[in-house]
Amino acid sequence: VLFRSVDLIQEGCEVIVAHGNGPQVGMINHAMAALSREDPNQPNTPLSVCVAMSQAYIGYDLQNALREEMYNRDIFDIPVATMVTQVRVDPEDPAFKNPSKPIGHFMTKEQAEYAAKEYGYIVKEDAGRGWRRVVASPLPQEIIEIGAIQTLVDSGQLVIACGGGGIPVVRDYENKGCYKGVPAVIDKDLGGELLAEDCDADVLFLLTAVEHVAINFGKPNQEELEDLTADEAERLADEGQFGKGSMEPKVRAAIKFARSRKGRTCIIGALDKAAETMAGLSGTRIHE
Repeated sequence: VLFRSVDLIQEGCEVIVAHGNGPQVGMINHAMAALSREDPNQPNTPLSVCVAMSQAYIGYDLQNALREEMYNRDIFDIPVATMVTQVRVDPEDPAFKNPSKPIGHFMTKEQAEYAAKEYGYIVKEDAGRGWRRVVASPLPQEIIEIGAIQTLVDSGQLVIACGGGGIPVVRDYENKGCYKGVPAVIDKDLGGELLAEDCDADVLFLLTAVEHVAINFGKPNQEELEDLTADEAERLADEGQFGKGSMEPKVRAAIKFARSRKGRTCIIGALDKAAETMAGLSGTRIHE
């Protein structure tokens, strides 16, 4: 995928990279919780801080990989920068009333009860596999660092931003309207979509594990889709054709992007066929 990003740069495109952080933020959260259990003087690390940590360390690896690939192609004049990105969410978002996004490791019932008591975690039993912490997944409303991101893009830099959907924050009106983190996670596809809108992108690429969006997925009558209007995609999503925690967020993000401005297209395709997807030989295109 990084190679394909550099392909686009060579073709004269402005590229902005967003990424997920599911495994990484879970690992960081688990490590910080383990530390606080071992050392009673070590306070537990807020989830928002764990998201920030994941953005920085994934960005570090992506920066070096992108820079190396550009150097391999004799491109030496494009700096690469990671922006640790906060995204404002609405504290009244209904998601906060029903936290349902599992994060972190599985726990026994006793461990879950301890985490609920000591850290204030909301915990739920997960399909007979154990207990896990669950948090809200509110909709992204505003990218706090968008001005800085746009300035970097306009200066010719390759920017990595909105990792993991962004660090979820709300306005702290008791502190002059500054921002404070909240225990939540933002869907990476919706965070990336907002970033694409704000940066006035023409195309949003969402790369995943399958080559096409499909209806009747996994069934004998599965049908792969190559081209959809936003209205068609919305109808299928409303019918429940797409997995809640997998394909549906991507399709919803694609619909929002396609409708945000005339001429915009979202392409959903397979990670291992990024070149074919970007060339129009694979993937599903969603447009107005």
